[in-house]
Amino acid sequence: MTDPAGTPIPIGSMVPLTGPASNDGQEFRNGLSLAAEEINANGGILGRPVRPIFVDSGEQTAPEIMHAIRTLIGEHRVHAVINGYNIGAQNSEYEVVADAGIIYIHHNTLLQHHDTVMSDPERYFGCFMGDPAEYWYGQGFIKFLSWLRDSGQWRPRNRKIAIVSGPKPYSIVIANAMASASPQFGWDLTFRPRILRGVPQDWRPLLEEVRAHDPAVLANTHYHASDLARFQLQFTERPLPVLLYLQYGALHRSFSSIVGEKGRGAIVGTVIGLPRDELGQSFAARYKARYGENSTPEVGCQPYSSLHHYAVAASVAGGTEGPGGAARNRRIARVLMDLPFRSVVGTIRYHPKWQSAVPYPDATQDPSLGMPHLFYQLQDPDAPPALVAPTPFADARFELPPWLV
Repeated sequence: MTDPAGTPIPIGSMVPLTGPASNDGQEFRNGLSLAAEEINANGGILGRPVRPIFVDSGEQTAPEIMHAIRTLIGEHRVHAVINGYNIGAQNSEYEVVADAGIIYIHHNTLLQHHDTVMSDPERYFGCFMGDPAEYWYGQGFIKFLSWLRDSGQWRPRNRKIAIVSGPKPYSIVIANAMASASPQFGWDLTFRPRILRGVPQDWRPLLEEVRAHDPAVLANTHYHASDLARFQLQFTERPLPVLLYLQYGALHRSFSSIVGEKGRGAIVGTVIGLPRDELGQSFAARYKARYGENSTPEVGCQPYSSLHHYAVAASVAGGTEGPGGAARNRRIARVLMDLPFRSVVGTIRYHPKWQSAVPYPDATQDPSLGMPHLFYQLQDPDAPPALVAPTPFADARFELPPWLV
């Protein structure tokens, strides 16, 4: 049964408002809220406003995620769930989504999403990942390093690379993908990726271990901003002569507010971020005007873009339905698959088998048909990170880190 015109459409979102990822969680809530405001100001979805409903996913453990998804679907009867990342459940929430027959768009950045969807496309028709899998971080970073080397922007002392991973599967997959791609581009591993069992308060012993191997590159694939800030501060006490890569959490303003000038020179990558084109700059200005200068539109853009994409697809499909409305929601899923959407994060084009965003330039050479894998360099702590790759999105040039000059 279709709800009457003007009835709000409930859109659920599982966001880590507490716990170690709470900085990102606040931005995820901001981004979805801003998208809802804009959609409603333009008439909603076929005349019906969208109403975001947020449930805290805390530390993103499987029990917390399962409680959140059941609350949204069972109690609030949401028509879709759209959020940033929740990594700890490892896709267990897909079963609740599939049973309800609704749309679920997340940004978990997990290769496991591909495996789950491809195992039963009919059952998981509504499960979408709005960014590329973490696997692409590894290959993309090694390509980026090689581009810096081959273009003469950086002359490495040797071809050795050291890789350190946090304990989460996300970080481990990225580290292993970097290791697998390295020999193809002429890089030598100093040791197998160092997988940490826990996140240390004191990174110095690990840094000294790395120093003994004398690499030209050091990559840290852990992603919590506060942990990376501690790592960066301890790194700069006695810098290694390396090109330093930090996982995407270092883009967060909370990272810069802690490390300040000591962050200058670090490279940070993300497979979903905010290009500095006209759309990206306009969004960043609106976002900061709404949430303050210390907000991070580079994070809030994730659910923002996916809610807009969903609204377009639902309108084309003739409207939305909640749990039990699989027939209508299959039509929405079909439009999501068939309709590439140029958003503030670049182009969202879902792969026909994976149902996740296709990355540029890692999986397509056409920037209009892929989501750009962005590489930033932290330069001025009072300015947004400098976007140094890939073309045509880059707006700044790579600079040698101060400890290599």
